[in-house]
Amino acid sequence: MGRLSSAVLARSFYARPSLEVARDLLGRVLVRTPPDGTRVSGRIVEAEAYRQDDPASHSFRGRTPRTDVMFGPPGRLYVYFTYGMHFCANVVTGRDGEGSAVLLRAVEPLEGLDAMEERRGTANPRLLCAGPGRLCEAFGVGGAQNGTDLVTGDELRIEWGSPVGDDEIAVGPRVGLTVAVEQPWRFVVATSRYLSRAAVYRATIRPPRVRLRGSPKP
Repeated sequence: MGRLSSAVLARSFYARPSLEVARDLLGRVLVRTPPDGTRVSGRIVEAEAYRQDDPASHSFRGRTPRTDVMFGPPGRLYVYFTYGMHFCANVVTGRDGEGSAVLLRAVEPLEGLDAMEERRGTANPRLLCAGPGRLCEAFGVGGAQNGTDLVTGDELRIEWGSPVGDDEIAVGPRVGLTVAVEQPWRFVVATSRYLSRAAVYRATIRPPRVRLRGSPKP
């Protein structure tokens, strides 16, 4: 891992297909600075892509009050509550009105470990943010953060960090699904100790530039 840049990712970074953004989020740094000033941060090591034409996506059946944020604009945080137990945080991607996002599945803790440990009830750094529910708990992210602008907001943002090379990335099926299970749309830093689970395939090339139905040609 090289030197980490603190530059905030621009709106244009997110305004691309979710498969591209999911891969490119690896190595970036998720940062939360709540009102008390206790900065917590972590290097993104695992992310999953979801598209509107994807049966596993919340947006597949159209826009609803629950999924409204997922339909844009890009660069906002889509947070939902699942299994009656925990929150999951997604980065909204694509065109405004499209309904695509990337689920943040795991980060490598960098700063604010004391605060993370207190929220999570464990001192094991490998378990602080390994999984979307754990990640949200460690960062104190919940329903109040749904719709947060990651580009202009002060409390939550994603910084440039240190991009990951193709030879360091593996891909595999997404986790916990009953449909579209064959899609290898989970991207991970292959050697990371902080994954929710290992991936299956080594990704030696970038994912294809997949065009959604109805989207303009590049």
